[in-house]
Amino acid sequence: MGWVYISYRTGHEIVGRVTAIGSQVEKFKVGDLAGVGCLVDSCRVCDKCQAGLEQFCRNGATGTYNAKDKHTGGVTYGGYSNQIVVDQGYVLKVSDKLPLNAVAPLLCAGITTYSPLRHWKVGKGHRVAVVGLGGLGHMAIKFAASFGAEVTMLSTSPGKEKDAKHLGAHHFALTTDAAQTKALAGKFDFIIDTVSAEHNYNTFLQMLDTDGVMICVGAPPTPSQIMAFSLIGGRRSLAGSPIGGIAETQEMLDYCAAHNIVSDVEVIEMARINEAYERMLKGDVRYRFVIDMATL
Repeated sequence: MGWVYISYRTGHEIVGRVTAIGSQVEKFKVGDLAGVGCLVDSCRVCDKCQAGLEQFCRNGATGTYNAKDKHTGGVTYGGYSNQIVVDQGYVLKVSDKLPLNAVAPLLCAGITTYSPLRHWKVGKGHRVAVVGLGGLGHMAIKFAASFGAEVTMLSTSPGKEKDAKHLGAHHFALTTDAAQTKALAGKFDFIIDTVSAEHNYNTFLQMLDTDGVMICVGAPPTPSQIMAFSLIGGRRSLAGSPIGGIAETQEMLDYCAAHNIVSDVEVIEMARINEAYERMLKGDVRYRFVIDMATL
C-alpha cells in the first residue's frame, strides 16, 4: 500500500514525523519529517490532476478535514487527532531547517499566498499591495518582499504599521484616511486582497495601474458589488486564487527552507482551543494559532 502514517505536533495544517509506511511507499521512510496540507486525495485522472493542479480536480478533491473519504466512505478529520494516514502522493517533504510549529501554517496560509504570486509572476520591479494583515496577509508580505517586489500594506488599523514593516512591507497606508487612499490611485501592479469580511472592492480596484490585477484570496460571506468602470477605466482585472497543487506546495516549502521563511505563530495547548477561537474572532492573534497535539 502507498499509505504514510504520520504522528504530529500541529493545528489544522499538519506536520510531524512518519511513524509507519505501507509496502509500496517509496517517497518516505519511518522517521522522516512530513506534512499534509489542505488536500488528501483527488481523482488523479482528470486533466487538472494530471497537470499538477489537484486543487481544481474536475471530480472534486478530498479536503483534509470534513470531506467524504473516497476509500472508507467516512469523513476526513484532519489534524485534530494524534495521527493521520495519507497516500504518499499527497504527503509533502518538510525540511529540518525550520521549526515545525511555524512551518505548519505554510501548508494553507503559505501556499494560498505563494501560489497567486507565482502564477502572476510577481517579482522585482512590481508594485504590490496587500490588503489586510492577518494569517494570509502576513505571509503575502513575506513572499512578495522576498520575490523582490515593492510592498505596501493597506490596513484599517494604524497599530499594524510597525508589524507590517517588520514583516517586510516597504510602505503602509491607512485606508480609512481619504487623503491616503486618493494618493494611491493607479499606484499598484498587483493587489493581494486577504480580507474575508465585507469591504468595498471598488476602493482597491481604483488603486491598480493600467492592466493591474487584484487577486482575492479572502472570501467575504456576502456578494460584493463591482462597478464596471472600476475595471474598464484601467483595463484592470479582478481574479481569485485558492491553494496550490501538491507540486507547487512542495516548491513553496523548499523555497521557505532555502530563504528562512515561516509563519508567525502562537502555540497553544488543546485545552485552550475555545479561548483561541474567541481571540481569532476578535482578530487577536499574530498571526496563526498552532495546536500542540502532544497536549491532546
